[in-house]
Amino acid sequence: MAACTVYSTQSLSTNCSISTPSKTQLSFFHQKQVVFWRNSNRGNSSSRRSYVITCAAGDSQTVVIGLAADSGCGKSTFMRRLTSVFGGAAEPPKGGNPDSNTLISDTTTVICLDDYHSLDRTGRKEKGVTALDPRANDFDLMYEQVKALKDGIAVEKPIYNHVTGLLDPPELIKPPKILVIEGLHPMYDSRVRDLLDFSIYLDISNEVKFAWKIQRDMAERGHSLESIKASIEARKPDFEAYIDPQKQYADAVIEVLPTQLIPDDNEGKILRVRLIQKEGVKYFSPVYLFDDGSTISWIPCGRKLTCSYPGIKFFYGPETYYGNEVSLVEMDGQFDRLDELIYVESHLSNLSTKFYGEVTQQMLKHADFPGSNNGTGLFQTIVGLKIRDLYEQLIATKAETPVAAKA
Repeated sequence: MAACTVYSTQSLSTNCSISTPSKTQLSFFHQKQVVFWRNSNRGNSSSRRSYVITCAAGDSQTVVIGLAADSGCGKSTFMRRLTSVFGGAAEPPKGGNPDSNTLISDTTTVICLDDYHSLDRTGRKEKGVTALDPRANDFDLMYEQVKALKDGIAVEKPIYNHVTGLLDPPELIKPPKILVIEGLHPMYDSRVRDLLDFSIYLDISNEVKFAWKIQRDMAERGHSLESIKASIEARKPDFEAYIDPQKQYADAVIEVLPTQLIPDDNEGKILRVRLIQKEGVKYFSPVYLFDDGSTISWIPCGRKLTCSYPGIKFFYGPETYYGNEVSLVEMDGQFDRLDELIYVESHLSNLSTKFYGEVTQQMLKHADFPGSNNGTGLFQTIVGLKIRDLYEQLIATKAETPVAAKA
């Protein structure tokens, strides 16, 4: 004989919720879920209404990181650096769709938000919208699934196939320790934005973006120069309307600009990179150069750092960014020898490293990654270390905080 236990709403833990069934709940798996019915008699009519109790795993502590950038702006390289900081190689789900955009390691799961396109390539063409347009994306499902994963509930996430341009059958995503959502819109929807424990925006200037896209799309994808120019121009209005404004919400912005060391430089080989760090973010202490809160310009070239033309210049100081107080660290130029980076590292504070020289070790480990000889690689590595520190602080805080029962 089956046995049943009846709970009142007051006896449910904070990891449980009561709701009426919906279509999206059919996408949630590996959760403790009970469906019950309540008969209601009102007047001369009677009705039977169903409810769902959903309980997440009690030890669920998923931290959610958001990474926003336009196409071809270095998100993939940043993800590789970030997952390396936590250890373990990030790979597509084993035995799944070979065209999956998801990357999974021992600690992290990286979800590409292109998977929440509501229109495939043909559908966007028919409706005359780009993938950057919110109308081509399902933000309701994005929010519900990111929230479920944060609450410790696995989901059946859709897959956007970049090869075919079609929407493939979904894949099972289990709650990781760290969930990274990367793509065009991680901070566009306020509901999704509120789920983020930390957010990063990669802000690439138009001049640098054009040079990068030519290198990637011509060399790796066989596109013509004319088609690349046309693609950039077609995306520009939607980028400025829907993607670029997200940087005002980011906790850290990595801004990539043409160098100021070479007057009227048009080649884009030497870069000026700025790490913009929002003040007052919980569990995040901005990196600084020499003295916290000072304004410093530093040319480190000399006996301890080899610099060929045009050299290297650092800047640090406080600024205001979209009305927020920020700390800015800037590097203009590129390294000749990565092993000498230890000299620069020794003058940076609040790096959240585990040992002396960890930044240099990470940079040497991935010397073949794009940007490893300039500020893009340096600041991506530093942000990765800061995210690791933030994660460890969050987990420690949650472990110390007892779960309170619902009143």
